[in-house]
Amino acid sequence: MIKFEFITDCPITPTIDHKQWLKAVIRKEKLIPGNIDYLFCDDEYLLKNNIHFLNHDTLTDIITFDNRVGDVVSGNIMISLDRVKDNALKFDVPFQEEMLRVIVHGVLHICGYKDKSESEAAIMRKMENESIALFHEMFL
Repeated sequence: MIKFEFITDCPITPTIDHKQWLKAVIRKEKLIPGNIDYLFCDDEYLLKNNIHFLNHDTLTDIITFDNRVGDVVSGNIMISLDRVKDNALKFDVPFQEEMLRVIVHGVLHICGYKDKSESEAAIMRKMENESIALFHEMFL
């Protein structure tokens, strides 16, 4: 089950379409959708958790906690809506597109994609783009 929880106001609310899309992304990887809990928050909340859980004293748009067991994709994903808004402006993309990118980014991490090196980041970006295209094919 995929759940979305908000502890801050969100300009757009993910819907059942987003859940179906994420399940399709996971199945495309030949994996099984499990329990994925999203928490949408602000910079302050995410920074506190980034320090507490990862000992990183930096702002970030997403933290992914991978609880995958075998082929079952499960985890907890925290997303800072402040970062999503700022990144949308920085990269000159609509907020909705940046939101899709960050939402799928966490799932792709749980599916096994990394982004620490340049080559890993390039593959991650490719997968994000393919996943966003899939969303548009499915719902727009």
